[in-house]
Amino acid sequence: VSDSARQGALSGTRLDQSSASSKGVPPAAGACFPSTRKMTLNVEEEVKQLVEEIKRLGAKGPDGKTAVKFGVLFADDRCANIFEALVGTLRAGKKRKVLHFDGEMLLQGAHDHVDVVLLLEDSL
Repeated sequence: VSDSARQGALSGTRLDQSSASSKGVPPAAGACFPSTRKMTLNVEEEVKQLVEEIKRLGAKGPDGKTAVKFGVLFADDRCANIFEALVGTLRAGKKRKVLHFDGEMLLQGAHDHVDVVLLLEDSL
């Protein structure tokens, strides 16, 4: 093994002469990550699944909107099995104006009492 290969292995850089990373330039984003479009589709699907779970676990309020406590969502076994990152999916749903909750992020225990309210139930 050459000294430059050993040095590259220690620093975590690849020394493939055909790759840009050997020249100190990071590879193009597409080379390391799935396409943004594919990731967006996965997020959209997870938000749709979350809407279904909120409908299943929640109840309609006086305003006609379905709501569920964050603690109920977090403690539900089915939700735990479906959502690898429930809080991230909740944030994605809020960003897309599909649901609403107070605050930026919900944490187990501290925010168990916070209502997660569906804003869009039928248009997904």
